[in-house]
Amino acid sequence: MKKIRFFLTAIIAVLVFASCERVAPNYAGVLMENYGKEGKADFKVVSGKVSTWEMGTELFQVPLFDQRGEFSEPVTLKAADNTEFNARPTYSYKVIKDRAIDVVFDNKHIDKAETEAGKDGFMQSLEDNILEPRIYDLIKEESRKHKTDSLMADGGSLIFEKRLEEVVEKEFERRGLRLLTFSAQLEFSAKVRDKIDSRNEVNTNITVLDQKIAEQRKRNELEQLQTEQMLIKSRGLTKEILQQQFIEKWDGKTPLYGIAPDFIKVTK
Repeated sequence: MKKIRFFLTAIIAVLVFASCERVAPNYAGVLMENYGKEGKADFKVVSGKVSTWEMGTELFQVPLFDQRGEFSEPVTLKAADNTEFNARPTYSYKVIKDRAIDVVFDNKHIDKAETEAGKDGFMQSLEDNILEPRIYDLIKEESRKHKTDSLMADGGSLIFEKRLEEVVEKEFERRGLRLLTFSAQLEFSAKVRDKIDSRNEVNTNITVLDQKIAEQRKRNELEQLQTEQMLIKSRGLTKEILQQQFIEKWDGKTPLYGIAPDFIKVTK
């Protein structure tokens, strides 16, 4: 009888020991008890070796170091003028340590199986099922606010990415994550680029013509002013004034050869 009790105790001890998990360094351990029926009250942060042998108990290990994500395939978007273009967002983030319970509680339902690449299954599933679908919705919504030529203009894509980064950052923070970097990596087809280049060339030519027209208009205005000034001066020149100006400029000696005004009498 004593031997049976000994073996039973040994078996239980082995099972209890086997059902213990250790929280890895630089991870936040979040233990769920009672299947999480009482909400966040059934979740607590733990460290070291943790027993998970009780029914309804599960340990989530949340990495506290930087995580990097990238869309496996480009996403197709539409600008405000209905032009299609692609984006392949990349991003990096980390879990806010004080929000580890929130991260687990809000996403405990996702599959946390280990990935082939060896990345933590919970975080990979969080990216695939929660974060990237939400990023796609946000980038699709933001792209409809911009026209293609503005996106392709100098600094246009940077303005778009900055605005998008701000909305993604708010979304991540709401989920207990801190966004570190974000890049939309916009891609336009050769057809769209040629169309925009052609439009830009036309706009440039129009601008040059507008400048020439404005310059010619100013020249015409200047000539008109000069003509009006000459008319004003001519109206003020009487016969007497002209005679006086001629006398002042003629030295009285130079032969006039038939061009002398009527008022000059040549005597012998």
